[in-house]
Amino acid sequence: MELRQLRQFVAVAEELHFGRAAARLHMTQPPLTMAIRQLEALLGVELFRRTRRSVALSAAGAVLLPEARRLLADADRLGPLARAAAQGGLGRLRLAFVSTIGYGPLPHWLKSFREAWPGVELALQEATLDVQLAAFAAGEIDAGFVLHAPGASGVAGFESQVVLREPLVLALPSDHVLAEGEAPALSAVLAEPLVIFPRGIAPSLYDAVLSLYSAHQWAPHIGQEANQMQTIVNLVSAGMGVAWVPASVTRLQRPGVVYRPLPTSGLACETSLLWAPQHHPVVDRFVDHVQAQIVAP
Repeated sequence: MELRQLRQFVAVAEELHFGRAAARLHMTQPPLTMAIRQLEALLGVELFRRTRRSVALSAAGAVLLPEARRLLADADRLGPLARAAAQGGLGRLRLAFVSTIGYGPLPHWLKSFREAWPGVELALQEATLDVQLAAFAAGEIDAGFVLHAPGASGVAGFESQVVLREPLVLALPSDHVLAEGEAPALSAVLAEPLVIFPRGIAPSLYDAVLSLYSAHQWAPHIGQEANQMQTIVNLVSAGMGVAWVPASVTRLQRPGVVYRPLPTSGLACETSLLWAPQHHPVVDRFVDHVQAQIVAP
């Protein structure tokens, strides 16, 4: 069965006149009459009751009519759907992100993107750089937000866009002697046990932090490593050390922790959006959206 046959059937069923239906279809009556007979033979039923003066739907024809209309309407939607998908307006975006940007602008960006592109389904996954690279290699994600030292956004084989730059601030146990002032002495901070993420999670940022200690002739005493910033802050609250965290993490108000800016440290971090050069058009829509938000937040 072809869509052409269904269109011919619907035209005759709505006009109940072969001549008018043929004119509507821009064809002559004999080929239309033959086409309806072929459709009836294909289905094995009579679709119309014909007399010399009238044409009426049979019981089978009356049941077939709404189904034929539905099938034709679905077929008519295929073109617009395909064009929307090709333009990135439909599809599924599998997006990974580091936890730190979740404390910053990411929720707003996701909300506004969903409002702008309601046909795109968002599949979110919190993951660090090492996990994201493995997911990219396995074809499990389309784009990801990663944390790194300023100027170190490039990852071989990926396109990237820096979306956020912020200072690192010091997280201290609230009952620590260094928490009493607004800005503790850097030399005193460097002597404290350090709670930090493993190097594999953000190599450039890890190296930047340790370079600060090296520049002041200190060998850092790493008290504990943890993958997630939330866990790092919780370990600080337990008195296991101090930690350098992105300023956006200060929105995480954990009892037993205070945050202190130390501009003299010079430590900062950036968050970048990564995506592979070969990608679904929906990635372009998301990249464009985020870039627009950066320009006009």
